[in-house]
Amino acid sequence: MSKNHKLAFITGATSGIGRATAIKFAEIGWNLVITGRRADRLAELKRTIENTHEIQVITSCFDVRERHSIQQALEQLSEESKKADLLLNNAGLALGREPLQEGDPDQWQTMIDTNVMGLLHMSSLLIPYLAQRQNAMIINVSSVAGKEAYPGGNVYSASKYAVEGITKSMRLDLLPLGIRVASIAPGAAITEFSKVRFGGDEEKAAAVYNGFQPLLPEDIADVVVFMATRPPHVCLQDVQIMPTAQANSSTILRK
Repeated sequence: MSKNHKLAFITGATSGIGRATAIKFAEIGWNLVITGRRADRLAELKRTIENTHEIQVITSCFDVRERHSIQQALEQLSEESKKADLLLNNAGLALGREPLQEGDPDQWQTMIDTNVMGLLHMSSLLIPYLAQRQNAMIINVSSVAGKEAYPGGNVYSASKYAVEGITKSMRLDLLPLGIRVASIAPGAAITEFSKVRFGGDEEKAAAVYNGFQPLLPEDIADVVVFMATRPPHVCLQDVQIMPTAQANSSTILRK
């Protein structure tokens, strides 16, 4: 890993915001460790980036829900490739839009294990390495659902409220280590998010974005890169990014 380049460690890099952010960091010359559950997509992204940018991309395939798997994956990485300048805790998902009384407990568990426990696993395991860098940063991908609940959001919303709370507490805990901690909370963004939420139902997923221009993954990636490249004395602690047509978590102007 070249010492002349900064290093971003990105979870959930196989699609959407994670993939777009990896490409944006490559464009400004950062080396990358990209992680996710789909090895084929990680390999494709590595090829895409390395074919167009003179940086190093390392892939690491694991599920953030499984602490032991993360530990095993980290053991395969060099010490230098774990000393990231940025950890982007992006891996996350939503499942279902039913009211709480009709919800699926298995889906609840998956959301909590991914959105909350996954963030905790990744952060706790990488913080000792981040602390060895000057001006390292953690950015947690939250959601407008972590700012304001909406009908059918219930457990997904709760998991993102947890991200908000963990971020604030982590900021206090890591202050003595010199690690900046921030979160970004996107509104409606057109990614695989809704397709996953509705179990692969393309029609339901498409309907979420009908009648307005949602955010693109690249819009969010631009802001993440901006947050990560501020001077060492500056920390954008809490950023909320919405499409112009969206006023809050549940109010969208559709035409």
